[in-house]
Amino acid sequence: MSEDSAADGGWADNGSRRRDGAEPGTEIAVAGQDDIGALVGEILDAGDTDSKRRAGLLGRLAAALSGRARAARDGGAAGGRWLADMFANEIAPRIPVRDRETLMRHHEGLDGEDLADALARNASHATTTVGAAGGALAAVQFTAPPLLLSAPAQIVAETVVVAAVEVKLIAELHEVYGAPAPGSRLQRTSGYVAAWARKRGIDPLSAGESLSVTLGAAAKAALRRRLLRLMGRHLSTLGPYLTGAVAGGALNRAATRALAESVRKDLRGRGLPDAPATRGLDSDGDEAGSELTRGR
Repeated sequence: MSEDSAADGGWADNGSRRRDGAEPGTEIAVAGQDDIGALVGEILDAGDTDSKRRAGLLGRLAAALSGRARAARDGGAAGGRWLADMFANEIAPRIPVRDRETLMRHHEGLDGEDLADALARNASHATTTVGAAGGALAAVQFTAPPLLLSAPAQIVAETVVVAAVEVKLIAELHEVYGAPAPGSRLQRTSGYVAAWARKRGIDPLSAGESLSVTLGAAAKAALRRRLLRLMGRHLSTLGPYLTGAVAGGALNRAATRALAESVRKDLRGRGLPDAPATRGLDSDGDEAGSELTRGR
């Protein structure tokens, strides 16, 4: 299967918001106009709510993505390209990133390596939770043949949420290690997205190349490849009953831990700061954060 067909194929024409009282994956109404960036933010903020709520939010996101995919396909846009554009332009700028001082406050005064450990642990838990929710919803759909074709939409929803959690992790690790990306809010966002695509920390020597308001052609191509690889990994977890939930959660946890270690290895050589670093991506001064990644 080609990259584009992997991203476009199998989108369902039924489906966006489940009606109240319906079990996840069993009753889907006509597609709505949910804001994709806002939905991802809502999922990040959902925290350790029950599995039905998580599955419901992922179902809404999948439906919104399904409608967007159909529109992109009708307009002749390649699947990987529209997915990368949407993530870079609509989702990434909405990811809340806390500065070091706020992170310390949210984690009971932890700092340095201890704080970085907590961030990596919480992000791994978050992606595990998302993977389990997505896998459980896909498992329900395997028992309902008319809804089977919507499974790829659920996988893309899981993919963009996991990517958002990991971009947030990368940004906050840069804060912890006293190496936040320079520039405007949008420049920092672009830098962290590009870092996620490479699975590395931001290289200060080449920051000028990557920290533009919008991603350049090379960075966007890397983002596209990374998203499609991540989606392919999630497709491999589709299966009946709860096998997909278990596999999806385990794979996400391992991958997020590996990403955190790779980025931390890059950042350790720069030394830890002695004073609070610059502010996070929220430019209004509010405490940015989510229940999924806030210390407990």
